[in-house]
Amino acid sequence: MNLNKTLDLEAIIDSRTVSRLQRVVIGFCALVAMMDGFDMQSIAFVAPEIVSAWHIQPAVIGMVFSAGLLGGLIGAVVFGRAGDRLGRKWTLLCAVLLVAIGSFLTPFSTSVATLVAALFFTGVGLGGAMPNFISLASEYSPAARRATLVALMFCGFPFGAVIGGLVSAKLIPAFGWTSVFTVGAAFSLLILPLFAFFVPESARFLALRGDHAAITRILTRMGCADLWNGEVGATAHGRSSVASLLTEGRAPGTILLWITTFLSMFMLYLLINWIPMVARRNGLGIESAVIAVSMLNLGGILGSTALGRLADRFGPAIVIGCAYGAGAAAIASIGYAVHSGLSLCVAAFLAGLFSFGAQLCTVALAASFYETFLRATGVGCSMAAGRVGAIVGPLLGGMLLGAGIGAPSLFIIAGMTSLGAAAAALTMGFLVLQPRSRKPLNVTEAAHKLT
Repeated sequence: MNLNKTLDLEAIIDSRTVSRLQRVVIGFCALVAMMDGFDMQSIAFVAPEIVSAWHIQPAVIGMVFSAGLLGGLIGAVVFGRAGDRLGRKWTLLCAVLLVAIGSFLTPFSTSVATLVAALFFTGVGLGGAMPNFISLASEYSPAARRATLVALMFCGFPFGAVIGGLVSAKLIPAFGWTSVFTVGAAFSLLILPLFAFFVPESARFLALRGDHAAITRILTRMGCADLWNGEVGATAHGRSSVASLLTEGRAPGTILLWITTFLSMFMLYLLINWIPMVARRNGLGIESAVIAVSMLNLGGILGSTALGRLADRFGPAIVIGCAYGAGAAAIASIGYAVHSGLSLCVAAFLAGLFSFGAQLCTVALAASFYETFLRATGVGCSMAAGRVGAIVGPLLGGMLLGAGIGAPSLFIIAGMTSLGAAAAALTMGFLVLQPRSRKPLNVTEAAHKLT
């Protein structure tokens, strides 16, 4: 064996500086996240116009909000498992194709039933894309910078929503609400050939399949094939299944992740979907209402970037939990700010900075908690738990508003869910991750542990 070839695959990815290829992979995953954010939140931007045109009651529009999220729940589980079995890249491309088809069909909706069907179909693709682009970005990120890079990549989600809000504010008055979905479909179709051409399959997934030739080609593009000793390192092998998430000591962490994502997505989608509607009911224009949601997403971008760096330094669960707690007060204040566009934007930005930023970093926590063979399934099921919360949040918001509850009470409830997410994340940090980090490892495991 060539003595210069001293590093296994895990060590090459984890110990070297981020290569151009790794930046390309993470960048394209961020682009897919942008698509996800744009398309997932499009219905919130156009909802006030649909309500006005179709004379829909709040409880009914709550069902419309939840249609895409229900599709996302199913897509996250099904495509997450497919990603672990068939590969991240092509599973992701199939999901993006579904998004493009569903987005093109949505403008042809002529009733609530057809709109719900189109949004559900699109949601399956959006939910299916997420666990795979998260896993792909995580598996090309060095261990020491994984939380920062995955959180930075996932900033594409709120950035897509920010762009969507700004674009929608201009498109809707000029071309109607259907134009928003047409633009989203075109964006999805643009991504497909670029991603297929430039992005390779996950090297760590290929290691599970024993495809050394494909790994060599990827390492050549990374400029370090001459360092590889032919070994894959500590990449674990095992059977990918939902049941595996609850075995071999994973159950407490898995359950706490599900609770955290459920509560955080409940909170987030209640805010995203009902801030514009509540703002319009309190006299603000459509542009101010949409910009407020954009400020929530902008806060999430800045918050997740800062929190990701802190998470790499102090541990993800503790940082995430504290941020959820700080965001609860900002969320509660939204209900008292809906009469002023400026006040609403400030409150929404602070809520995004802490609670939305923490939710984006929770994705990185889920990706780092599971081994390679189980990662897409684990992330997919965590996202599915979150989608349940995302479905319940808008539905409950519509029911409460239909029953006559005021804006302050609605957003206090949302703030309480952020506190619940804080409690779950902190519990995971103290009871699961800290004992795991103190577990003694042998020399080989210590050198190659995939966090």
